[in-house]
Amino acid sequence: MKRLISLDVLRGITIFGMILVNNGVGEQQFSTLQHVAWNGMTPCDLVFPFFLFIVGVSMYLSMKKTEFKPSMPLVWKIIRRTIILFALGTLLHAWDAWIWGEENILENLRIWSVLGRIALAYGIASFILLIVHQPRQLLSIAFVLLALYSIIIICGNGYAQDETNLAAIIDRALVGEAHLYHKSPVDPEGLLGVISSVAHVLIGVVIGKFMIEKTDFDSRLTKIFTLAFTIGIIGYLVSFGLPLNKRIWSPSYVLVTCSLASGILALLIQIIDKSGHDRWCLPFRIFGMNALFLYVLSEALAAILWRMSIPEAVYSFFLSMSISPEWSSTLYALLLDSFMLLIAWGMWKMKWFIKL
Repeated sequence: MKRLISLDVLRGITIFGMILVNNGVGEQQFSTLQHVAWNGMTPCDLVFPFFLFIVGVSMYLSMKKTEFKPSMPLVWKIIRRTIILFALGTLLHAWDAWIWGEENILENLRIWSVLGRIALAYGIASFILLIVHQPRQLLSIAFVLLALYSIIIICGNGYAQDETNLAAIIDRALVGEAHLYHKSPVDPEGLLGVISSVAHVLIGVVIGKFMIEKTDFDSRLTKIFTLAFTIGIIGYLVSFGLPLNKRIWSPSYVLVTCSLASGILALLIQIIDKSGHDRWCLPFRIFGMNALFLYVLSEALAAILWRMSIPEAVYSFFLSMSISPEWSSTLYALLLDSFMLLIAWGMWKMKWFIKL
């Protein structure tokens, strides 16, 4: 089956967004480009869940080629990729600490990370997919995991923004206070949230199944839109008891963000793959072909730039031109995004596609 450009475009839009929201400068930034402190959600809070959703979609497309038959090479590939992604996430923290000349890096190295969360959710969901292939069964597992996580949150003081939160207690017991996120008592990429993150990936897997079914575009899009609408309504209703919360990856957050990602993906399929209007999306497609590599590179480069005080200098330059602090911050982030696009374009022209 012909490769669907829309998935690469959504992946590229997501990575573009990740770089944008991670590289603001100054205290005054647009609220839409800042994470909510606790309950609630802004457009900024859609970036990471969209990428986790795409991991699930891509996982199905990749493993479909093997017909989901367990084999030692496939099992080793899953384990190896899980280890590499997790290690890269931790190494980025070590890189940042080393760039800033911190002492005792290993003693204070943060263990959990964005890539670490992706690694664990990917690894667990992959082994589930090797055993269960049917959409209804996969959705059932996802909802069971979300129900289990809901019980844990309710019983474990999961919405407490302090050290009494069960998620914080588990992380402190497992890796120690020194190896956790220091800006909040609850590590946003901690271990407990992996439960709902696996459900998140499995929903993406189901959408991946719908994307490549041997039916016409309209039938596939109807299935995707129907599932998106259904889980969106369920997520909205659940949010009255279990509010949207990125920090703990709440069940409502999983359902609502997967609903939005599914709907946008279906819309892109309609515009790009079905109707053929694809010229506008080339920059995002290029971004999407080396998404994880570009994310890692942008994080490593950002640490160097901050150490050299370049973000502050560029930000101050924009301020001197009477540009508002919010736009000065955004323009710097867009400049970094543009630089990463140049790298992505060069890799695309030379057909360098790096899979992490």
